[in-house]
Amino acid sequence: MISRPAGELNGLVILVTGATGSAGRATVRALARAGAEVVAVGRDEHRLATLFAGLPGVHCQVAEISDTEHCEALADRVRRRHHRIDGLVHLVGGWRGGSGFTANSDDDWGYLSRTLIDSLRHITMALHDDLAASSDGRAVIVSATAAERPTPGGANYAAAKAATEAWMLAMAESFRRLQSGAKSEPFPQRSAATILIIKALVDQGMRDAAPDKQFTGFTDVRDLADRIVDLFTDEPAEVNGARLLM
Repeated sequence: MISRPAGELNGLVILVTGATGSAGRATVRALARAGAEVVAVGRDEHRLATLFAGLPGVHCQVAEISDTEHCEALADRVRRRHHRIDGLVHLVGGWRGGSGFTANSDDDWGYLSRTLIDSLRHITMALHDDLAASSDGRAVIVSATAAERPTPGGANYAAAKAATEAWMLAMAESFRRLQSGAKSEPFPQRSAATILIIKALVDQGMRDAAPDKQFTGFTDVRDLADRIVDLFTDEPAEVNGARLLM
């Protein structure tokens, strides 16, 4: 059952991590246009304020989400202010790679593990119960086709992305067992954890900087943002645990 008309997210409180990146900026704005109260999360207070100052429905929060205590404190602040948390759009990203298989360094793995895996683990642990309790709970990450088709020099990156997918699938199964798959008194699925798969992202700045380049197979950040908005009105049982290719 779809709980509200497509595009109408009035009343929902949605956190967007990595909000100052190109995908984050597009997603924050798309969710706010759809009526959500959006908590834009980043590490740079000045940049957050500059990007989102005066934007209706957007509230900025500074946090280091690769740290457990920071994530728990962030969740507490949002609960105190908004009294609910309905969504997590996790857009913290990063890439490190080399020219060949043996170029996958420990330094690169440490960076990717902290940025991609640890941040997801900590923020979802902090918000899991809120999302499970919401009538429209959603968690979404963006993964890459590289997780299934890794290059030798991108092994660190692909392995980290594969780990984030496994984590999200476990979260999806937790939602299922708590709701439609509950052993006693099951009820229709209302929360979902979803993985969106891309080759790479492109924004207008990249197009302007390379007007002759063909970004074949790339996903525009505005299209990604629109798909994320739609996830909140998709049938939860259909998108819970889904890997959706953009």
